[in-house]
Amino acid sequence: MEDLRPKALRIAVIGAGPAGVYAADILAKASSDELRVSVDLFDRYPAPFGLIRYGVAPDHPRIKGIIQALHKVLDRGDIRFFGNVNYGVDLSLDELRRHYHAVIFATGAVHDAALAIPGIDLAGSFGAADFVSWYDGHPDVPREWPLQAQQIAVLGHGNVALDVARMLVKQADELLSTEIPENVYRTLKASPVTDVHVFGRRGPAQIKFTPLELRELSHAADVDIVLYPEDFQFDEASDQAIKSNNQVRTMVNTLTNWLAEQPEVSTAARRLHLHFLHTPVEILAAEGQLCGIRFERNELVGNGQVQGTGEFVDYPVQAVYRAIGYYGSPLTELEFDSRLGVLKNDGGRVLDAAGRPLPGIYTTGWIKRGPVGLIGHTKGDALETVGFLLEDRVSLPEPAEPRPETIVELLNSKGVEYTDWAGWLKLDAYERSLGDAWPELASPDQQKLGIVRERIKLVPRDEMIKVSRS
Repeated sequence: MEDLRPKALRIAVIGAGPAGVYAADILAKASSDELRVSVDLFDRYPAPFGLIRYGVAPDHPRIKGIIQALHKVLDRGDIRFFGNVNYGVDLSLDELRRHYHAVIFATGAVHDAALAIPGIDLAGSFGAADFVSWYDGHPDVPREWPLQAQQIAVLGHGNVALDVARMLVKQADELLSTEIPENVYRTLKASPVTDVHVFGRRGPAQIKFTPLELRELSHAADVDIVLYPEDFQFDEASDQAIKSNNQVRTMVNTLTNWLAEQPEVSTAARRLHLHFLHTPVEILAAEGQLCGIRFERNELVGNGQVQGTGEFVDYPVQAVYRAIGYYGSPLTELEFDSRLGVLKNDGGRVLDAAGRPLPGIYTTGWIKRGPVGLIGHTKGDALETVGFLLEDRVSLPEPAEPRPETIVELLNSKGVEYTDWAGWLKLDAYERSLGDAWPELASPDQQKLGIVRERIKLVPRDEMIKVSRS
């Protein structure tokens, strides 16, 4: 009987963050004598690595180390990288189908989830994702950020909330050893902030931080952590979680130790306040200016969930950052679930308006399952999606122009200034050279710190493209 399975597959992966690189890696390793798989990886930014480059605080060396693993995958040479290529602008779905047997969308979730409370649109009310993009040197956000507030509220009890709070209270000179761009350093250095308040709806046993994130708070110089005894409530579910979950037990022990050991009077230049059992109900304004935030106090009800007590409390702040989750963006020509912020899909097979799988169209990562879980969880997503793709290979539509050079010809014909892997290596070397040259440009006070800078991130998109394509 004739074997109808294709002997070669051309796959496009849209999105070069961890989810996209993991999927591309699994696909490339699926090549064998019986099936040749070639993968092209596209990203809208000139540089690869997505969330790791533009969504993780710069003082996270361990997490940033994931870049090294992703770098090794792309440095093998069996996956082609095309940066500065924007799906829906530079390439359409029909064009991708013309050149590839299948397309995997791994575009992630980069926007802030909405919070529908009065005052949320006041000047001084920000989404955490925008702030993260700014301090991470994202090429498509303004290079300035309004840091005039002395007292700031951060809403959320996840790792992003702690990242944002830590970046707001940390002394800017401590960040000079990272790849932080110069404009970010200058703005943080001039910040007048004295107090950052981090609020969560539930109790200490329900926080979504990781122990590493929590411990890092105590490492910031000249910053006191402030806790409040009335926030330390535990119900039956809390007690069970503390007994059965090492991570929960570690974090609760850390918090209760900090509470017991905190001084009666803070002597630090800045304070980071951790609040539990608070639900935001309104951002307050006076004469059109943000001046505070109102919360309803909560109580635990036995199962780890909370209910409002009817007691309200106001805090004077001049800025509010919401870090309550990310939200995916719709993609041209594909069905989008606006409630979940994901592409409509079944295990990674993208669905049409009638709920039927679109031949050759797949998804993985946060745009597939929503912005939950840690970076490593995207590997499981990728395995599932690639498994379905390979299972479907008999029925994948045959592209009209599968030759590898034709996609290059198409981009060139459109005048797309795409970058490639060799271009990333140039940009990487250039950013490292900026770090090497920094001591000569540093002020005398900075030179006294004796800081070694491995690299300084280049921010403007046009400069990134110029260096990469030189």
